[in-house]
Amino acid sequence: MTVTIYHNPDCGTSRNTLAMIRNAGIEPTIVAYLTTPPDPHTLRTMIRDAGLTVREAIREKGTPYAELGLDDPSLTDAQLLDAMLAHPILINRPFVVTERGTRLCRPSEAVLDILPQPQRGAFTKEDGEAVVDARGQRLR
Repeated sequence: MTVTIYHNPDCGTSRNTLAMIRNAGIEPTIVAYLTTPPDPHTLRTMIRDAGLTVREAIREKGTPYAELGLDDPSLTDAQLLDAMLAHPILINRPFVVTERGTRLCRPSEAVLDILPQPQRGAFTKEDGEAVVDARGQRLR
């Protein structure tokens, strides 16, 4: 069983997602994508397998999105991918890849849909929102 998270430790959503993976008793492969971005094939594959368009996988907030003119609708997927690879902060996060699928885990509890093992107990997000009960059952 392999679980890989493309993680940004400065992101609360990414930290919550990682914590839910660990709450299932799984120690994932953690890719610090800001310093070790995925290669072009891997990025394209993750976006496709998550059922997203390239545009949906781009992060706008706190990135050079506007400065780079990435809101231009005439830009191709290849041009957008090139920008994401040149500026990994543009890759929305966290992506999680398991044998059960790939998700952009926004919100973080989206990871529960693809984990190969159930939650082992209660889980509450950093902001205090309860996501999993004491029996390991998703609350919503």
